[in-house]
Amino acid sequence: MIQLGQVLSDRGSKYAVSGARVRDRAGVDTCLKTLKRDKSYAKATHNTWGVQLSDGGPLKGDDGEAGAGMVILRMLEREGLTDHLIIVTRWYGGKHLGGDRFRHVQTCVTAYLDALKA
Repeated sequence: MIQLGQVLSDRGSKYAVSGARVRDRAGVDTCLKTLKRDKSYAKATHNTWGVQLSDGGPLKGDDGEAGAGMVILRMLEREGLTDHLIIVTRWYGGKHLGGDRFRHVQTCVTAYLDALKA
């Protein structure tokens, strides 16, 4: 699993991004469980994720951050990246971010994709 840690913060909310290669839903569940073994990630407000499985199609999880999983999926589709789970973690800082939260998810996914290419 690749963890970039905190990528950005805005109005008290902090964002991090992680990911790993997976082959199926069981792999997704294993990665999420592994990530949440770290207490700070387990206590995070949201662990949203998306993956394009070559054999199973798109899967996503919003974890209470409505629409965030779809943002991740769209970015994976544009990149043509399959069988790779991306998880964006948010620790809520007490202020609503409105639509900015989607931009922050995009920033995190972009940082992760850039790290993969490096």
